[in-house]
Amino acid sequence: MSVKAEEKPKKVTIRTVAEDAGVSVAAVSKVMRNAYGVSDSLREKVEESIAKLGYRPSTAARAMRGKTFTVGVLLIDLANPFLAPLLRNISDELETKKFKMMLAAGESSLQLETALIDQMIDFQLDGLILISPRMPGDVLANYAKQIPMVIIGHHESATAFDTVNSDDKLGAEIATKALVEAGHRDIWMLTLGQTEGEADLSSEADDRPSAPRENGYRAAMEQAGFAERIKVIASNLTADTETYDAIIDAPDRPSAVFAWSDLTAVPFLDRCKARGLRVPEDIAIVGYDNNTLAALEMINLSSIDQNTESLARAAVSTLLGRIDGRTKAEHRLITPHLVRRKSS
Repeated sequence: MSVKAEEKPKKVTIRTVAEDAGVSVAAVSKVMRNAYGVSDSLREKVEESIAKLGYRPSTAARAMRGKTFTVGVLLIDLANPFLAPLLRNISDELETKKFKMMLAAGESSLQLETALIDQMIDFQLDGLILISPRMPGDVLANYAKQIPMVIIGHHESATAFDTVNSDDKLGAEIATKALVEAGHRDIWMLTLGQTEGEADLSSEADDRPSAPRENGYRAAMEQAGFAERIKVIASNLTADTETYDAIIDAPDRPSAVFAWSDLTAVPFLDRCKARGLRVPEDIAIVGYDNNTLAALEMINLSSIDQNTESLARAAVSTLLGRIDGRTKAEHRLITPHLVRRKSS
């Protein structure tokens, strides 16, 4: 008795979807491309067939026709809690435009970042959103010649690519002015330390993400008439106990500290409490980024919110403009705001 070989499931193609929906292949293509002029009834009919049949378009085939409808997102690392809501908002915004997100983390390594971007270009993705990349502007400009690109967290003006940033200078001014208005005069800033080989915190070539925030802090202090009280203390990204203790034990200890990021503000606040200081009675603290830790009751950190929804919306719309053929660079600034909590 012979046994028939098990038949392979028939591959679902765009033509299969068209036949099931009772429309043309061109109509299915228009729905998938989110083309202008597609009626709601047609879209609903095609999307029902796609869901029923489990159709998955070939990325390679779409690339040959000009678009993969996929955007690569490269971030500096996965540890920063500020990035989670930003990525979620980017993904949601791309989804509304019928694009998918391919995510990669550069782990603060220039070599890994370049390798990942090369791979995304090889995969023929439609564009890239880079979040706080480590690579210098000339390298970014070279990649921008190969693929549409928008960068979040890069304050250098460029003509080859677009940037979308929170207005970090303004945010720092808002934080510092809030402390001044609360009656503080001796306000110090905890900033991000220099990378290896850099020496001058005031250098115009300074590309640290904290640099615009330092400028805002200095501007607000000068405007308040406290220029002689300006003090910027460099710290690293880990819990820098030695630096925190130096501030706590300083004979002229400030009554308030503005930290360039919650990544520094939270461990500094924790150290202050561990050393017996009352926050904000003995020392007030304001951070930056308003990450998920800041809102915890035990932390209750006042912090500058970068408005991740607006950042994501601006980044996606700017990138899609590049993908559609715009060549003139756009540089957008998103207005941040202060979320007041018990620490200040």
